[in-house]
Amino acid sequence: MEKGLALPQDCRDFLHSLRMRSKYALFLAFVVVVFVFIEKENKIISRVSDKLKQIPQSLVDANSTDPALALAENASLLSLSELDSAFTQLQSRLRNFSLQLGLQPAQETQGQVGEEERLPGPVEPRPRRHVLLMATTRTGSSFVGEFFNQQGNIFYLFEPLWHIERTVSFEPGGASAAGSAVVYRDVLKQLFLCDLYVLEHFISPLPEDHLTQFMFRRGSSRSLCEDPVCTPFVKKVFEKYHCKNRRCGPLNVTLAAEACRRKEHMALKAVRIRQLEFLQPLAEDPRLDLRVIQLVRDPRAVLASRMVAFAGKYETWKKWLAEGQDRLREEEVQRLRGNCESIRLSAELGLRQPAWLRGRYMLVRYEDVARRPLEKAREMYRFAGIPLTPQVEDWIQKNTQASRDSSGIYSTQKNSSEQFEKWRFSMPFKLAQVVQAACGPAMHLFGYRLAQDAASLTNRSVSLLEERGTSWVT
Repeated sequence: MEKGLALPQDCRDFLHSLRMRSKYALFLAFVVVVFVFIEKENKIISRVSDKLKQIPQSLVDANSTDPALALAENASLLSLSELDSAFTQLQSRLRNFSLQLGLQPAQETQGQVGEEERLPGPVEPRPRRHVLLMATTRTGSSFVGEFFNQQGNIFYLFEPLWHIERTVSFEPGGASAAGSAVVYRDVLKQLFLCDLYVLEHFISPLPEDHLTQFMFRRGSSRSLCEDPVCTPFVKKVFEKYHCKNRRCGPLNVTLAAEACRRKEHMALKAVRIRQLEFLQPLAEDPRLDLRVIQLVRDPRAVLASRMVAFAGKYETWKKWLAEGQDRLREEEVQRLRGNCESIRLSAELGLRQPAWLRGRYMLVRYEDVARRPLEKAREMYRFAGIPLTPQVEDWIQKNTQASRDSSGIYSTQKNSSEQFEKWRFSMPFKLAQVVQAACGPAMHLFGYRLAQDAASLTNRSVSLLEERGTSWVT
């Protein structure tokens, strides 16, 4: 009976063939489904990619993320080539951001352009520069400072450290001199960060509600005399250092600090920073991008100018000249020698190019500026990494061709090509000899020749200045 129920061999073969065909049919159907799914995936990726390309640039900037790095709606990534391109763009963004923080090596900002910078694209904002014009009195620093004061995108301060010197007393030499240098440096750092409130502790009388009428030489800083810092004039309120070309109310320190932050760059002139080494913490501060321009002048010319401008401090020198004494008081000579050595040591440090100062130091002679003002202005701006505007060039042209009558001792209007050696024809030779003996090493470093006699001192055909091809930039 069981044998009668068994299927014939042909039936069994047919069933086996049917099962095999069913498996092949299922596999083929699975392949078709997979193919359709892949096609849909590709269409979705294509649509998302098109959407990403249409994202406005403002949205990209707001998120600080390139849309090419975004994920698609189905979590699929773009192709590797697209990701590689997007990563390169992100590297460029990060590099420019580090420049703004002052984290990029200084020498890379001096004209070395990477491949990513040569790629077409939107122009990135320039990093904020902090320029210190480091000088001593009667070296032409007020005149050179105007090169930066006249540029509209630079916030310029004229001798703000004057307030510290008038308020804090330090004994000359030793630890007290180092202490004063530290105070000057720390105040300088806060000023570069636009924290102008730091000055309020040193202004006398103390400002009230951040208002003061006693900001030293306010009129020498255009940024403190323009809107919105120039508030409406207040009658019967005396301002000791008023603005030159317009009447303003008392200086509002808060408005000045806000104006400082809005400007693209910051520049400051100081004749009270004498030791370059004390500036190392500023050069290494990632919030700053410091550029130091040290301005020097023939010490014989400096002394001649000081004896006119600060006559009361040089009564001993005048008495020595008038009475024909053989020797000047030794303490006077030592003071002169100390000033020259301080300038020389700072310059030698800058020219040695220590790592912390490399790309951040420039040495300029006033005589070169006086002879070729526009050329030297361009060099200084190139060193600082700031474009020179026609506004500054026009000012230089107008103020270096002034008449002889306009060149007062505090004037920034100079007939510069005639003024820089004027001292030679009024200085007694024995006074020049004292300066040459005390300041010989500094004069040799800066390229100032010694006068051998009275005739060579007053002879226009005898140059006392060695030619230098370019300024010293390190």
